[in-house]
Amino acid sequence: MVQSLWDQSKGNQAERTLDELVYRSNIIGADRRVCNWGGGNTSSKTVVKDFRGRDVEVMYVKGSGSDLASMKASNFTGLRMEDIRPLFERESMPDEEMVAYLAQCMIDAKDPRASIETLLHAFLPFKHVDHTHPDAIISLCCADNGKELAKEIFGDRFVWVPYVRPGFTLSKMIAEGVLNNPKAELVLMEKHGLVTWGDTSEACYAQTIKIISEAERFIEDRVNEESLFGGVKHQALSSEQRRSIASAVMPAIRGAVSDSKKMILSFDDQDDVLAFVGGKDSPELSQVGAACPDHLVHTKMVPLFIDWTPNADDIEGLKVKLQEGIAAYKKQYASYFERNHHDGDVMFEAAPRVILIPGIGMINSGKSWAMSQVSGALYHRAIAVMRGATALGQFVSLTENESYNVEYWPLELYKLSLAPAEAEFSRKVAFITGGAGGIGSETARRFVEEGAHVVLADLNLEGAQKVAAEINTKYGENRAFAVKMDVTDEEAVRQAYKDTSLMYGGVDIIVNNAGLATSSPFEETSLKEWNLNMNVLGTGYFLVAREAFKIMKEQSVGGSMVFVGSKNSVYAGKNASAYSSAKALEAHLARCIAAEGGQYGIRVNTVLPDAILQGSAIWNSNWRNERAAAYGIEPDQLEDYYRKRTTLLVNIYPRDIAEGIAFFASSKAEKTTGCMLTIDGGVPAAFTR
Repeated sequence: MVQSLWDQSKGNQAERTLDELVYRSNIIGADRRVCNWGGGNTSSKTVVKDFRGRDVEVMYVKGSGSDLASMKASNFTGLRMEDIRPLFERESMPDEEMVAYLAQCMIDAKDPRASIETLLHAFLPFKHVDHTHPDAIISLCCADNGKELAKEIFGDRFVWVPYVRPGFTLSKMIAEGVLNNPKAELVLMEKHGLVTWGDTSEACYAQTIKIISEAERFIEDRVNEESLFGGVKHQALSSEQRRSIASAVMPAIRGAVSDSKKMILSFDDQDDVLAFVGGKDSPELSQVGAACPDHLVHTKMVPLFIDWTPNADDIEGLKVKLQEGIAAYKKQYASYFERNHHDGDVMFEAAPRVILIPGIGMINSGKSWAMSQVSGALYHRAIAVMRGATALGQFVSLTENESYNVEYWPLELYKLSLAPAEAEFSRKVAFITGGAGGIGSETARRFVEEGAHVVLADLNLEGAQKVAAEINTKYGENRAFAVKMDVTDEEAVRQAYKDTSLMYGGVDIIVNNAGLATSSPFEETSLKEWNLNMNVLGTGYFLVAREAFKIMKEQSVGGSMVFVGSKNSVYAGKNASAYSSAKALEAHLARCIAAEGGQYGIRVNTVLPDAILQGSAIWNSNWRNERAAAYGIEPDQLEDYYRKRTTLLVNIYPRDIAEGIAFFASSKAEKTTGCMLTIDGGVPAAFTR
C-alpha cells in the first residue's frame, strides 16, 4: 500500500512555489507504484516578476524528457497563463501547432520543452495539479468494467474520460468534465492514469495518495492469491539455479537481440516476476498489450514469453527456445510495423525488450544497463496492473494501431532525442584483468568515458571495488562492476564471466592485463619463479582469453581482445628470462587466437608498454629494487633512467597504455588483428623486426 512521503520539515524549507513543486514531484516519483519512470507530470501556478519587473501569472510544469524522481528546478518550464488560457476556446489544435504555440509562452527560452500534457494542467482551474500512473488506478482503468467499479469506489466524485492520446483534445475533455461536475475530486483516464489537484502543494499530494489508497483497498479486497494469473502452473527454480541458468543463456540472448546495435541485458527474478511467469494465464495475458501508453517506447507492445517447462538440466533446450522465440518475435514486429507505419517512420530494433521465462524470471534489454532497468521497472508496473485488473475483471489494453501510434508518436520520440549521443564504446562491455592497478584502472576510466560498461577483475577485490565505486559515482549505477578473480584458477575465471554475463549479458572487449614481474640472473632463476611467471602471464592469459572466446562466439557479434604485453615480449631483458619468456608467450598466444578468431569477428591485438611505474603494484614491489640492481643504479633513479633511454626522452604512464588499448578496441582498428603496438617512448633495442 502506498504511503505519504510528505515530510513537513522538508516541505517547509521550500522558499518558492517552484521549490515546493520540485519536492512534491520528487516524492511522487520516488514510489514507482505512484508514477512510472519518466512518466506523469506535475504543475503549480504562481505569480512571478518577468524580465520587465511586472507581476505575471505563471504555471510551472514538468519539462519533456525528465523523470519526476530526479527533477530539479531547471527541469520545469514556466509558461505565461495569460497566453495559454485563450486556447480553451478553440475546438481543436494539432500537436505540432500546440508545441510551437507553447514555445512562445515560455518565460525563459532556456527552459526545456513543456510536457506533452501541459494543457491538461493549464485548463484545470486549480493552483496545483498532479497527473500520475498509479498501479491501482491503472488496474481500474484497464479493467473491462472499470467505469462501473469506479462508481462503487468514488461515487459521484470522479470524472471518467475515455481513452484519447495526450494533447489538446484530451486536455479539453478533462477540463470540461471537471467543470461540469462540481463534486469532482479526481479524473480517471481510461487505459492511462489519474489526475488530482489541490489548493496547496501539500494538499494536492495528499489527495493523490488518498485516491490511490481508496483504489488499492478496493482491489486488495478482491485479490485471491491462489487464483492469481490463473493459478500456479510452474514453480520457480531455486535462486542458485535461476542465476546459473540465466548466466548461461544470456550471451545467446544478447547475440540474438543485438542486430544493428548491441544491447546490454539485465536479469530480474523478484517475487512478483516469478509469480507472473509461473501463472497458467500469463502466456496469454502478457500478449494483451501494454498496461499504460507510457510503457510502449521502452517495453514495446508485448514481451516475449518463452514456452518452457522449468528444468535445471535443460539449458540447451532453453537456448533453442529462446533463439526460436526471438527470431519469431522479430518477424512479428516487422509485420506489425508494416501494418501500421506512416510515411517517414523508421523501424526500431525488432527484438523484444522484455523476455519472460517460467521458473527463471525476466531478462531485459536496453542500450545501457540503466535503460535495461527502465524496461524492467516498467514491466514490474505492468505485472502489478495485470494483477489488479484481473482481480477486478478482464485486463484490456490499447488497439494494435493505437499502440503503434504511441510507440512511434513524434512527441514521444522527441523525449528519446534528448538522450546524450552514443559514444565509441556505448553498448559495449569491457572485462579488464588487473582492474585495480594503474593500467587496469586507467583503462576502465578510458572506456567508461566513451560509454562502456566495465568489469574490474582482480585478486585485490577491495581495490577493484574502490575503482568501481569511483566510476559509478561519476557515471551512474553499475557502469562498473568488480569481481575477485585469480587468473590461474580455471573455475574462478569461469565464475567471473558467469557473473559478468548475469550483470550485463556478455562481453565485447577483454583486456588481458593482470601481471607480475620477477628478476633474477638466469642461472639463479628457480623453477618456482619460472612457473610463477608462466602461470600468471601465460596460463592466466590463456584462461581469460579462452573463456571470453567462448562467450564472444556464442554472442555472434564479434569482439576485441587486447593483451598487455611488454617491451620484453620482443626484447631479451637482462636478468628477466622468466618474465621475458612469458611476455613473449603472451604476444604469440594473441596472434594464434587472432588467426582462429577472425571468422567470428574476434580481433586480438597486443600493446607493448615499458616501465609503467605510476600506480603499479609491480613497481612498488621488490621488482623496482631488482631492476635498479640490474642496471647498477639506485631505485629512486629508475624513472629518470628509463626516460633517458627512450628516443623521445619521455616517461610512460598508465593513461598512455589505456589510449593504445582503447585504439585497438575501437572502430578505428576494426580491420586490425594480430598486431603489436609498442608504447615505450622508443627503445631502439625493442624495435620490432
